[in-house]
Amino acid sequence: MLLHLPEVLTPEELEKIRTGLRQGTFADGRASAGRLAGEVKQNEEFQASRSEREPLELCVAQALQRHPLVQRYALPLRISHPIFSRYRPGMHYGWHTDDAVMGEGGYRSDLAVTVFLSDPSEYEGGALIVETPYGEQTARYPAGDAVLYPAGRLHRVEEVDSGERWVAVLWIQSQVRDEQQREVLQALDAVRSRKMEQDPADEDLKRLDWVYSRLLRMWADV
Repeated sequence: MLLHLPEVLTPEELEKIRTGLRQGTFADGRASAGRLAGEVKQNEEFQASRSEREPLELCVAQALQRHPLVQRYALPLRISHPIFSRYRPGMHYGWHTDDAVMGEGGYRSDLAVTVFLSDPSEYEGGALIVETPYGEQTARYPAGDAVLYPAGRLHRVEEVDSGERWVAVLWIQSQVRDEQQREVLQALDAVRSRKMEQDPADEDLKRLDWVYSRLLRMWADV
């Protein structure tokens, strides 16, 4: 299932990132893809010195880290540095699945995040499509919003017809590696949150909290 994360970036953060990207250069994005994904990948990725890149990467990672839905649904243990990608007319990314282990030192990519840096009015096409148990789901959200989904799902980016699609892509290693276990915890947390709003003194709330904590202790891979 895709989870829409509204307003991950503030307008000020979004402008800072877009300004930084305009001042850098972009190169063939296939350099960062695995062997199979590289065969279907056609986009460009931001290239800059470490000192120019780090403030932009930190801005996105910190914004994602503080978002309440990320904490609730992803249970993040580690959030990767973002890759800034640009799709110009004719560019796309065919069906692929992300590598299970990524990055220097190696981390498990349980969840993928796409942060939209271009508004839908700035380009045509370029929708993110993810294959899920409920059929194909599509994401094309306002600039500053993001979408979260299991990194092991097949997904693609439609061809951009006009304009430019800018995104930041990140991966999360969750405290709970199993997708179904995360779904159980998410459902319990949703009920727990509703009860907290309705009646914080409800005795059932304490029992729910106990069940959630017990399951997290059983399943947490930390």
